[in-house]
Parts: sequence; structure tokens; C-alpha cells
Amino acid sequence: MARNVVNIEEVSKAFDVKQLLNAVSIGISEGDRIGIVGRNGCGKSTLMKVIAGIESPDSGRVTRSNSAHIGLLSQVDYADPESTVRDVVLGDTATHEWASDAGIREVFTGLFGGFDDHLFERKFASLSGGEKRRVGLAKLLIGNLDLILLDEPTNHLDVEGVAWLAQHLNNRKNLAIAVVTHDRWFLDAVTDRTWEVVGGKIEEYDGGYSAFVLAKAERSRQASVLDGRRNALIRKELAWLRRGAPARTTKPKFRVDAANELISAEQAPRDKTELLKFARNRLGNTVYEAHHMQVKAGDKELIKDLTWNVGPGDRIGIVGVNGAGKTTLMRTLAGELKPSGGKLVTGITVASAFLTQHLTELDPTWRVLEAVEKVANHIELGKGKTLSASQLCERLGFDRDSQWTPVGDLSGGERRRLQLTRLLMDSPNVLLLDEPTNDFDIETLNELEDLLDSYTGTLLVISHDRFFLERVCDRFVGLLGDLEVRDLPRGVDEYLEQREEALSKASGSNKAKSGQSSAAEQRQIKKDIVRLERQIEKLKELISNLEKEQESSGSDSGRLLEITSQLEKAHMDFNTREEEWLEATLKVEE
Repeated sequence: MARNVVNIEEVSKAFDVKQLLNAVSIGISEGDRIGIVGRNGCGKSTLMKVIAGIESPDSGRVTRSNSAHIGLLSQVDYADPESTVRDVVLGDTATHEWASDAGIREVFTGLFGGFDDHLFERKFASLSGGEKRRVGLAKLLIGNLDLILLDEPTNHLDVEGVAWLAQHLNNRKNLAIAVVTHDRWFLDAVTDRTWEVVGGKIEEYDGGYSAFVLAKAERSRQASVLDGRRNALIRKELAWLRRGAPARTTKPKFRVDAANELISAEQAPRDKTELLKFARNRLGNTVYEAHHMQVKAGDKELIKDLTWNVGPGDRIGIVGVNGAGKTTLMRTLAGELKPSGGKLVTGITVASAFLTQHLTELDPTWRVLEAVEKVANHIELGKGKTLSASQLCERLGFDRDSQWTPVGDLSGGERRRLQLTRLLMDSPNVLLLDEPTNDFDIETLNELEDLLDSYTGTLLVISHDRFFLERVCDRFVGLLGDLEVRDLPRGVDEYLEQREEALSKASGSNKAKSGQSSAAEQRQIKKDIVRLERQIEKLKELISNLEKEQESSGSDSGRLLEITSQLEKAHMDFNTREEEWLEATLKVEE
């Protein structure tokens, strides 16, 4: 029987007048894989903090196993700004101790591409958001923990990083995991239970995100309590899941006959033929044509000799490694940058809108609805359908009350939603979206996907959210850092395969260049490792004895000075031997 790690009984928690948790009772056992979903502000992060012991409940009891070790990855990565990455991740662990641990080496390889001495000596304050996220993940994953609580772990990770993290967690069978994320692919990949935080309570479901959607659809069919709008969205999402890859629906532990009946008459998410007809009417036949185009960022060449056609109604997902030029390519298409070589032809009817990763500055005194109506009062969806500014705000998570909130009082995620709302109100016929899903909850993502289903223009999307990409895009291109933009007929799966193949070739090429060590050299290296390990142990013992003698020689200043000198030399020798040992271990062939 699995050991219980943490139990919460009748727990309630409120902030100001808002009740986030109301008499909640729930437990987590060894090996549990739990996804936590719900709207922004419903109490998901608060629940995680209560489980971790960072927040105390207003009432009720939280019981943790005496031997349980729990770690929390918060949405904001905290550490001493002056600490180095090595200090944050490894603490005072000796080099030869962590370097000989295959699990730790795997984490370093997966998150950082190996042990990067330059990165590990940098101050935490100097790191980017993505680097801080990886440092926080590394600290948790190398720890000896029984339960890790992950609050938006995929933020700032690329598609490849998300795939690695999912595989790593799935290989650690006894580790209990609770995760809050808007990344639905990640939820499906790592979880087998879902908690929905709604109205201060927790609704439990078997299975990951796909199973959760199926079960929710079945519950709504039986209870008939959801309004027509939410019911339609759930049916649409369910239809998408059932038409997709079989792997998406293998986890449910209940019958889905009724759910299948619910969506039997549901149409495909979007009519591609009809959308293409409308797109051609609005855009003509030319959107973007690149002829032997070259793209640079400063002096760095990112894309070489690109010949590419983006047509009316195309819905293209762009994936690639960080720094390969995804955002620079999109800025070039948007007209913010000029090609460094070749030619880019933009259709004369193109009216593009570019959602960047940076929040546009808005007047903080404006109300949300006022900020949207300053762009337009109505948006044309095509086929005679229109949305008012207020209706579009509601679709993207601003209810009637929050539409009167001053812009200055909005959170980062709410500002991003407002930024997207203003872009859509301008009725562009080409949408360029750079990481549009950041800080969105799942329900808002469902609304955005539904809105984009009826969008009749051309759509180009950069996102690490694999589910969103596969949901709204029909074609994919990849940037692997080799100066090319390549078509990916099989989507993200093909990109990950090509990326793995490229890394393998690079590794093989490096080995060929450096030459394989001879068998004799390998034997000598292994002998050196054994010798160095013995020296390291002797130096550790010497340092321990000198430190004890130093403590007992406080009254003898002459002897204390001599011991201090010996201790300093011993530490220098110890560090030297550790570095030699690390270099030797890296030379040993697997």
C-alpha cells in the first residue's frame, strides 16, 4: 500500500473577503501524479502553499508524514541575488559527490545541456527568467524529495525542454507530483488524476487533462446544470480530443459511450474550406513570399537563403530551439526588421497585428473596456457575425465587473489578455502571435482557441504550449539552429525527432574530431580516477582533523596560525584534486 505523504482535512483559507478554499479534504500518497486546474485566482497556488506549509490554513488541519520531504517550485523563482547558480542548486555538496551521481548528471544535461561551468558561476540576479526557472527545477529534481509541487513548471521552457521534463518525471515512479499548469499536453503526459479547484471546493477526476474533459462532459450531460455557452465549449474541446491521437484518450478509467454520444453531431472545430474562401476574399492570393531571404540579429546570421510562401488562411505553428531566430523571423514578417539579404514580398491587402512577448504600455487610468473601445466598438468575425468590445472582453476572461477595473490594477496575465483583446478589435487579417498563452488559465485558452477557430485570416504562432499549437495550427515549421526553416508534416513529434537526430550527429561529429581514446588511455584514466578518489578521501580526513584541532587551539596563537596555514593548503589541494577528478570522469567513455 502506498505511503501517505500529506493529508489536509476540512481546510479553509481566505484572502480579504474572498474564500479560496472552503472545508477542503484531500490527500496525496507516494507515487501520485495530480494535475490541478481552475480559473486564475481560484486558489490553485494557495492550495499548493498550504500543502507545502508556506501558508497556514484559517481552519482545518494539514498532516505531513514525519519522514516526508516536500519541495515547491513557485511561479516566481526566489534565491539570494548574490548567490551563484552552483550555490543555489548544489549548496555545499562536494564536486566529486554530485558529479558521480548519474541522476544529477541527467538533470544537468536535460536542463542545461550538461555542466556549464560559466553558467554555474553566474550570480542568480543576472539570470533570465528562463534560466531562473531551470535553476529552480534543477534544485528540486536533484533533491531527495517524496513530493514536489510544481506551479507553472513549463513557463519559459521550450517544446524540447517540456518534453524532457515530462519524460524525466515519468521515469521517477515513487515520486509524488502535484502540478499547476496551463500546458495541457504536459498534464496529459505526466498526470493520472485531476483536481479542479472551483467555488472553494476540489472536484476529483481520474486521468489527465483529456480524461478530465471527457468526465466533465459526461457530468454536464447527466446533471444538465451548465449553461449553453460552457456546454458548447466542452463539447467542442471533447470533439477535438476524440478526433486526435489515440494516446490522448487512453487514460480514462470510466465508460465514454455517453460522452461519445454527446459529441456525435458536433462539427469539426473549423471548416477549413470555408475559412480559406473567406481568407482569399480578405487577403487575395499573396500574404508573405520570401525569396532567398536572409535574417540576422545584429551580426549573427539566423536564417540563410529562405524561400517560403505563407498564403491566405494558412495556420502555421513555429517551433525551434531558443536563439534560432523564431521571434526575429516573425518581427521580419511584421515589418519591424528588414531582411539582411534576399527579398520579402508582403501582399498589398495585408493588415497584420503582432502580439509580442512584451506588454504594451497602456494608460493605467483607463478602464479595461475603455482601453478596448479606444481601438473599436465592434469586431467582424465574418459570415455576418460580430462581437462587441464588451463581448470580446468576456470571451477572454474579463467579466462585466472586471471590465471596469483600472488598467493599473491588472496583473501581468490580465494585461496580456487585454493586449490580445485590443489586437483582435483592430480586425487584422494576419495575426502574428509570439507566446500568446503565457499566464492564461485553461478556460481562457479554451475561449481563445474557440475564437481563433472562427478567425478567417492567416495565423502564425510561436508557442511552447504544444497542445495549443496542435489545436489551432494546421502546418508546422521548425528552426533547429542550422540556419534553415524546414517543413514538419508530422508536427511537433517530427521536430523533436529531428532535434534528437541533430544532437546525436553533433555528438558523433565531435567524437570523430577529437578521436576515440585508446583502450590503454581509458585504463589509465580509470586508474587516475581511483588514485584521485583516494587522495580526496585522505584530504577530507585531514581537513576534518585540522578543523577539530583549530577549535581546540584558540589560546595558542602560534599553533593556531600554523594550523590555519595548513588548513588553507589542504583546501586548495582538495579543490585541485576534485577538478582533476571531474576532468578525468568526463573523459571516460560510456
